[in-house]
Amino acid sequence: MYFRLHTLGCKVNQYETQLLRTALLQCGCTEADAADFADIVVVNTCTVTAESDAKSRKALRKLAAENPGAKVVAMGCAVTHQPDAMQQIRGITEIVADKQTVPEFLRQLGIAAWPKGIDAFADRHRAFVKIQDGCQVGCAYCIIPKVRPTLHSRPIEDILPEIQSLAKNGYREIVLTGIHLGHYALGLTELLRRAVDLPEMFRLRLSSLEAVEVSDELIDLMLRYPDRICPHLHLPMQSGSDAVLRRMKRRWMSETYARRCEEIASRFDRLALTTDIIVGFPGETAEQFEETCRLVERLRFAKVHVFRFSPRRGTEAAMLPERISATEQKRRAKVLTVCAEKLRRDFAESLIGSVETVLLETATSGMCGRYIEVSVREPLESGSLVAVRIESLDETGTLTATQECRAGLGG
Repeated sequence: MYFRLHTLGCKVNQYETQLLRTALLQCGCTEADAADFADIVVVNTCTVTAESDAKSRKALRKLAAENPGAKVVAMGCAVTHQPDAMQQIRGITEIVADKQTVPEFLRQLGIAAWPKGIDAFADRHRAFVKIQDGCQVGCAYCIIPKVRPTLHSRPIEDILPEIQSLAKNGYREIVLTGIHLGHYALGLTELLRRAVDLPEMFRLRLSSLEAVEVSDELIDLMLRYPDRICPHLHLPMQSGSDAVLRRMKRRWMSETYARRCEEIASRFDRLALTTDIIVGFPGETAEQFEETCRLVERLRFAKVHVFRFSPRRGTEAAMLPERISATEQKRRAKVLTVCAEKLRRDFAESLIGSVETVLLETATSGMCGRYIEVSVREPLESGSLVAVRIESLDETGTLTATQECRAGLGG
């Protein structure tokens, strides 16, 4: 049986698709290449925004048309959120509204074995490992607690062999991910402490945490193992205005967030702090937007992901009055992006002269541990970790480097 998989959305979704891929391959199925018609097509959908829903529907229609006669299966968050609407899409033969029933669905196809983990991550040199699922926080703009409400933490005894297997198969960066990573109930620091003792060559990166969830114990471990745990933390801020944060139903106000970021950064030499910010949230005044800009400049982020507010049907924020016009949202996003780009360049320039470890995604470029893109002058083996000395920053904002020595691990 030939299969084709398509994924939309977050790192967790991408991991779950790879777990399904592993199950299919282990049972003797073959992944279809571009020239093959598939017998089964599975689209793992996303519903984080209305645009994600639209992209999910488009992918389902397209793949159904390209694979006539195939069993076309829709799964994932968009299906969980709107199963009836997804069922109406032409060409779909099956929907799996509850991802927990995927193993049962496969048994109907004669595929009985469901793996505990993955040992490969298709078309990538870094691998995502899901350690946690579910969120119950309830930010006003977010639909995810409605489609992934059940908190679940994978046993450490299942995660460690998976990391080890991926590393043995050449994946030199493992990204630990979850819907709300800080809710990993079995102890994130304990998991990291045991993972860094594995003998294989790889480094770990954490996908996203709330600033107040970064414990002193976690910081101590990162400092103790700089060659194992990337000196990079992604800490979503969303807004620098307390008034906006309250409307967003965020749990911590701006000064609490800022002070914790500063406390964390003070412990490191050039820690890469990255963040997410939503501009144009309903009721956001010009002054409140300026508060956000000032806080971004104060915290000197290495990278800022800027999002324009998009009302998500089914969330509280979609019902809020005082919508900001699309034109003004675009203007604010541009202002913040310009500010963020200057900060990113400043951070990149601070790395000139240092030795960094880069995971090469092509023969000549990759990402260092501090989450900055680096270009190497001489082609090297893609997928490898190489130690390089940073020489310059080019006009595009990319660091240029030469190989220092055979890679250890590190920044």
